[in-house]
Amino acid sequence: MKLFVENLTHVDFSFIDPQRGLLGESWAVNLILDGSLDQQGMICDFGTVKKRVKQWLDSTVDHCLVVATGLDTLYYQCSGGITHLSWRYPEGDLLSCSAPDQAIALVELDRIDEQGLAGWCREQLLSLFPEQVSGVQLEFVAERIDGAFYHYSHGLQQHAGNCQRIAHGHRSPIQLLRNGQRDSELEAQWAETLRDIYIGSHDHLQQQGDTHRYVYDAPQGHFELSLPARCCYDIDTESTVERIAQHLAQRIKQAYPQDAIEVRAFEGIGKGAIATA
Repeated sequence: MKLFVENLTHVDFSFIDPQRGLLGESWAVNLILDGSLDQQGMICDFGTVKKRVKQWLDSTVDHCLVVATGLDTLYYQCSGGITHLSWRYPEGDLLSCSAPDQAIALVELDRIDEQGLAGWCREQLLSLFPEQVSGVQLEFVAERIDGAFYHYSHGLQQHAGNCQRIAHGHRSPIQLLRNGQRDSELEAQWAETLRDIYIGSHDHLQQQGDTHRYVYDAPQGHFELSLPARCCYDIDTESTVERIAQHLAQRIKQAYPQDAIEVRAFEGIGKGAIATA
């Protein structure tokens, strides 16, 4: 007998791709449990399933920097509740990050993708359920997006929750309207500008030049991140989706001063902010 839950939750995180580097991602989560029926005629109560799996993903993957420990050129060390890591891009540039342990998920894989990470999660999820549950099938699914989208990473120093972590991210559509009509060419231009990008704040920027180094203290601890400048896009404010939408609206208005501009900026799946100029 099987029990399934589609679109159980979403996970938003960043990971290191061996070719593209730091990459924000957003996946929906589907779940199937194999098992026998209990005295109530259930494999497991839906409420229990959703609560336990969501809590586990929230504490393990969501809003983390997820790192495959088998990556070439990766170095990492965990000491005193802090994880330090470094990795070289194929071009030779260095990525380095230092953050509290809970902000970095070290996963025993060679690379992060939907199938590999789902398999790693499945091995650990079975212990969450009663004995009549004999198997867990987990599936991560990327949103089907018609139109332009981009992958971005960021960290929100002033956020009280896990968004304060310096390297988590999203895979996000972008919709740009001029005088009430979507402009697909403009959307594609900005999606390319923000492709595989880290959206940083000037307030956190401690070093510029070929490398950008971001540093801040937040309630969860001390965070540092260094990236090649070509992978960074810095703005004057915190990189909330509301501020990103405002920034884009203002930049596009400068290029089209006679037009009414509307920006629909997404933060992962099904949520975001609208700004006008």
